[in-house]
Amino acid sequence: MSPLNGFVYLFSRVPSTPYLEPSLFPELAQIKAHWETIRAEAIALHETSKIRAAGEYNDIGFNSFFRRGWRRFYLKWYDRPHPSAVAQCPNTVSILQGIPTVKAAMFAMLPPDGVLTLHRDPYAGSLRYHLGLITPNDNKCAIIVDGERYSWRDGEEVVFDETYLHWAENKTDKDRIILFCDIERPMKYRWAQAFNHAVGGFLMRAATSPNEIGDRTGVLNRAFKYLYLIRLVGKRLKAWNRIAYYVVKWLLFGGIAVAIFWH
Repeated sequence: MSPLNGFVYLFSRVPSTPYLEPSLFPELAQIKAHWETIRAEAIALHETSKIRAAGEYNDIGFNSFFRRGWRRFYLKWYDRPHPSAVAQCPNTVSILQGIPTVKAAMFAMLPPDGVLTLHRDPYAGSLRYHLGLITPNDNKCAIIVDGERYSWRDGEEVVFDETYLHWAENKTDKDRIILFCDIERPMKYRWAQAFNHAVGGFLMRAATSPNEIGDRTGVLNRAFKYLYLIRLVGKRLKAWNRIAYYVVKWLLFGGIAVAIFWH
């Protein structure tokens, strides 16, 4: 993704820093203004155990997070809202649909002793927005972006660049639930914004994951259960012969790219 990210950073209208001031995104103020309405729908989902891990191998982007307790309920993902979200979170969906720069959104839960290991997202075309809904309000529950720590608080927001290395932990005895959004990065020129919009949507729609039957599943996640079996075979192949492993790996990546393009 480096060539695409280089383009995005070059023409970005906001600083390329780990954290950004929410005031740079005035359209997001209406999310914070309605945080209690959003929180009420998140509580209802939590109480009925709807914020949960994927039931099968159909969430390629966040699959490794589930092992440490992280849970999610998708509201939208670079497409129209999921039918399950419209039915169960109508107010939240309505608020988000009124903000075109919000490309993806979910409720994300990190339970007591939950940890998200060090990682970074591959594409710089979006920025990450978190709004605290149900949090421990404690410094021991935090995200660390490029070494700088931020602790969530109820009703408070933070924006950061997810291409910086980051990790999170909840070292309290309470659940942490936030609204998690991908915000389209503002670009200096209309043509650059149009390019970022088209490329981001094309790439990220392929990773759409469902909450329930009837929700859309992207092409990558439809293939993920098969890809996961291939990954297990790949580990054995790598242990036997690393050169053969990398040849097969890049042939598969090429095939996936062709499949996404024609989809």
